[in-house]
Amino acid sequence: MLKLSKKTEYAFMAAKYMALKNSSGNSTAKEISESYQIPFQLVAKVLQSLAKCEIAISTKGMNGGFCLARKPGDITLIDIIKAVDSNYQITDCMKENGSSIDCSHFDCCKIRDPLVVIQKKIDKVFFETSLQQIL
Repeated sequence: MLKLSKKTEYAFMAAKYMALKNSSGNSTAKEISESYQIPFQLVAKVLQSLAKCEIAISTKGMNGGFCLARKPGDITLIDIIKAVDSNYQITDCMKENGSSIDCSHFDCCKIRDPLVVIQKKIDKVFFETSLQQIL
């Protein structure tokens, strides 16, 4: 069943950290990793992904770092998830190009259709929940 990746968990943590600090300046990967005691390298990659997807803004220089590109209420959890994990699904066969390579029961599966319904309900929650709501 659905288990969010570590990258997604760290992206939520980083986004939350930036949202809470947003008015007082940029946040660095080091600062976030130390605050949550999570690996610096992963936080740095997550922040780059968030910036690439225009969820965060990267600033270089002496007072550089990252800050949110939008208000927390305008960023949904699905925005954050897709920035770091474009293939999140409750089963491998539901990935965009799911096939019999992903599952030996792909062609005769009896539960895939009901799971699609469940996936849509999960998606709805992520689409409707903003970063602001998890602060």
